[in-house]
Amino acid sequence: MRVLAPTSPLDIADPAQRRDFIRRNDRAIGLWLLACCAMVFVMVVLGGVTRLTQSGLSIMEWAPLKGALPPMSEAEWQRLFALYQQIPEYQQVNAGMSLAAFKGIFWWEWVHRLWGRLIGVVFLLPFLWFLLRGRIRRGLAPRLVLLFALGGAQGALGWFMVASGFADRVDVSQYRLVAHLVLALAIYVALLWTALDLLRAAERWPVPSRFRPHLVLVLGLLCLTIVMGGFTAGLHGGLVYNSFPLMGGEIMPSDLWAMVPGWINLFENPPAAQFVHRWLAIATMLTMLALGWRAGIWDRGTASSLPVRLATAMALIQVGLGIATLLAVVPVPLAALHQAGAVTLLTFVVWSLHDARPATESAAQ
Repeated sequence: MRVLAPTSPLDIADPAQRRDFIRRNDRAIGLWLLACCAMVFVMVVLGGVTRLTQSGLSIMEWAPLKGALPPMSEAEWQRLFALYQQIPEYQQVNAGMSLAAFKGIFWWEWVHRLWGRLIGVVFLLPFLWFLLRGRIRRGLAPRLVLLFALGGAQGALGWFMVASGFADRVDVSQYRLVAHLVLALAIYVALLWTALDLLRAAERWPVPSRFRPHLVLVLGLLCLTIVMGGFTAGLHGGLVYNSFPLMGGEIMPSDLWAMVPGWINLFENPPAAQFVHRWLAIATMLTMLALGWRAGIWDRGTASSLPVRLATAMALIQVGLGIATLLAVVPVPLAALHQAGAVTLLTFVVWSLHDARPATESAAQ
């Protein structure tokens, strides 16, 4: 006689077996969410490459279903190219571009959008399977539904960003670009945090809870650095003052506060955005190094937490990548690596902060 596997914790009478069943479900869901995290990570990097190659305005239609297929005929390519020729980017920057060159930028944007659609599928189908099988613990399903809704909102926000470059400018609004980036990273962090809860990472690599305020400070500085990095990218601020640590032979260049009122320079003046971004990055690195020193990561006899070690090392690497990107005048491969480094550092800092809780609190998740 075949014994059916339980589909709900309520089907299991033995408490020990019930706990084991819940843990196995949590692990499966946690690994699925980590896979979604990896896809969002790739999506952020693809978005960066799309911007760096100036490909983001090549598709002027938002067709969530039909757009999943690339152009299938020469006539369709000509139609899409004709649409692109109507916008300022073509007329003022790429006038005379050939159809072959248009296809080169088109494919980056198409892959970027296709990857976003795939994330939706990879999230939705397993979620429905886990939900219908009763494998999702109580209270988790609404959080997952919210994450899916935020993913849909991210797609709409992406189109809102792209549309800003169709009329009066040759690129997208830096404000909408930063909003698009921030929402992507917020979704990434929420997925990661939820996965870590389910996988109980803190039980394996605990971080002393006394480091939690320090980690909150690191995370705050890192978020500000990423936001200013978005404004620097949106304003093409990496193409000015390609030297370090001085800018044009000065610590503070003369055009730093050229715009009035002064605060607007942070968001619309390329030298100011770059200045604030570079020194926020240095502050983030030094704050993370101080935490590494407190955690004793250089002491051989200290059993230091793995995520803190990784975050400290990545903070050093990321600053190095940023300086190299600046000095090399923002080549696409190095700039994309720098953006990937930012997400990697964010991952390690969030992991460290997640695990910086008392053992009883972690075990209660």
